Parts: sequence; C-alpha cells; structure tokens
Amino acid sequence: MMSRLLCGLLLWFLVGPFGLGQAYAQDPRVTRIEPTIVEGKLELDADIEIQLNEQLRDAAERGLALYFTADIVINRERWWWFDESVVNTSRTWRVQYNALTRQWRVAMDSLSLPVSSLDEAMGMVRHIRHWVLADVDQLDREVAYRGQLRMRLDTSHLTRPFQVNALNSSSWSLETPWADFSFELAKPRDPS
Repeated sequence: MMSRLLCGLLLWFLVGPFGLGQAYAQDPRVTRIEPTIVEGKLELDADIEIQLNEQLRDAAERGLALYFTADIVINRERWWWFDESVVNTSRTWRVQYNALTRQWRVAMDSLSLPVSSLDEAMGMVRHIRHWVLADVDQLDREVAYRGQLRMRLDTSHLTRPFQVNALNSSSWSLETPWADFSFELAKPRDPS
C-alpha cells in the first residue's frame, strides 16, 4: 500500500509540471510588440495570444457582441519629476454574430468587416497592425521611451444584465498582463 502511494506521488511530481505547463499555455499574453515609424507617424504592430473559453464562445455564437480593448501607455522618463505620459490610448473591437444573415462581423471605430467565422474574427483582434499612436514631431530624438500594452475583454460595453453576470463569473475575466516594451528614435542622418 505504501509503495503504491509513493509511486503515485512520484508519478505526480514527474508528470505534474507538464500538465501545469499546458494549463499556463492557455493564459492570455502579448507575444510581440513592434513600434515603427511610418511616414512621420509612430505606429504599433502587436500579436496577442488570447483564447475564448466555452462560455464566451457560446455567448458569441448566440449573438452577444464581445468587446475587446487594447490599452497602451507610453512614458518618457524624467529624472527631475514624474515620468511624462506621451501616449495613453485604447482601441476597441466588437465581434458579433448576426443569426439572421449567419454572418460574423468585426467592427473597429467606424469600420465594420464581414468575416467567415469566430476564429477569423478573433484573428483580427489578436493581430494589431498599423495602429497610429502619435506624430514623430511629438517625440524627442535619442530619448528612451517605455511603453506597456494589454488586451482585455471589455465587459463595460455589455448590456446591464450581462455586466452583472460578467462580474459574478470568472469566465468573463479575460485579460493579458501588461507587457513592457521600449524604443528610442534615432537622430536623423546627415544627407551629405
């Protein structure tokens, strides 16, 4: 009896970390952040791993609009005072299924695009491209800027009954931790 218990504990210690690794692989996270300068504008590209659980998938397939918000903050360090906030903005996507037309739509700002499936809609949310954050004129050259980015399921856009349900259920708390990044604008090259 004791040897079986010891074998069971040994097996749990050997296999346990692999099982835990699989559970943590599903946690939402930001995998890539790339700030770039395009035509005098600071743009951001990012990739985010975020998976919908069964309760959220079911709600979306029944026609409930899901809202995802990406928040970004970029600060400039100052030795003599608090850090200066250069960019503090967010962008929201709405993913919705229309049961009458049997069509998925992804909306951002005033743009609304049809997509063929929930997975394709989530692909548009997961891959942020060409997000214009600021004019280069607002930024100083050769100064280190620090930024943070996160993605979250924004339940504040839901109707009141669903907001109450979201507050009482951990299935509705889908959020990545803040991901840090930094960049610096190089001094312009002398054309001569």
